[in-house]
Amino acid sequence: MPTAIESPPAVRTHPIGLIPAGLVCAAAVLLFGLMIPLAGYAVLALGLVGAWLTDRSGRTSRLLADLALIAIGQVIISTISLEADISYPNMALMGAVLGLAVAVPYVISRFVYKEHVIRFPWRTGQRWTRVQWTYLLLVTFLGWLILPFYFISSGVYTNWPTVIAPDEIARLFVGVNAVGTWDELFFICTVFALLRRHFPDWQANLLQSVVFVSFLWELGYQSWGPLLTIPFALIQGYTFKLTKSLTYVLIVHLIFDAVVFAVIVYAHNGWPAIFPFAPA
Repeated sequence: MPTAIESPPAVRTHPIGLIPAGLVCAAAVLLFGLMIPLAGYAVLALGLVGAWLTDRSGRTSRLLADLALIAIGQVIISTISLEADISYPNMALMGAVLGLAVAVPYVISRFVYKEHVIRFPWRTGQRWTRVQWTYLLLVTFLGWLILPFYFISSGVYTNWPTVIAPDEIARLFVGVNAVGTWDELFFICTVFALLRRHFPDWQANLLQSVVFVSFLWELGYQSWGPLLTIPFALIQGYTFKLTKSLTYVLIVHLIFDAVVFAVIVYAHNGWPAIFPFAPA
């Protein structure tokens, strides 16, 4: 049976805290969406100063500490290009950097702050409901129906390399799924969890979606991709709130990623021919 974990200590909250939190999350647009790192770092710094001021005024508490963890993760990510490159050296580099972006905030929170706000709840001890199983089927169908049209009609599939050799196809599969797994560890279990401590769930979800979607933009989900990625990021956050299960939101994400992988291969090579409604 899963072990119960104590709730993190309460903090003082105030609506004014949305200003520094919004700045820290908006910095992701500059860092990953527009790729203007100096401006992004400046906005991060401004947000952290604002959090320090609100904490110092007594309106909030530990806002600076938690926003600093989000900022650290973003800075670590910004040290590499997120463009799709499945060469062995780049995959190793990207894996190491993204791993640090999750590990460093967790280690600081757990062992420096002595808190357990960032958690990775693989097991909840709860059986999935019929609604949850039905949702997985719906996700599979919608991904199969929508993603080919998006990737091919917009041409964004070219943001990923053409893969022909078996080892290239395998590396693309591993890369797509590894990044999808990381997405949930960082954006949901780290960013969303830290923000929920200070703001209502809907506000925390909107803020985390800004960081999530900005990251996906640099990764290659461009053109009109945000029309898909914004709802996806919000639904993933809401699903995690309801289920409290990393396993469940991760499976949802990996179903989408399995379709993404198949669409990219199909768009470049014309197979697997499982998308009858894909644009010619």
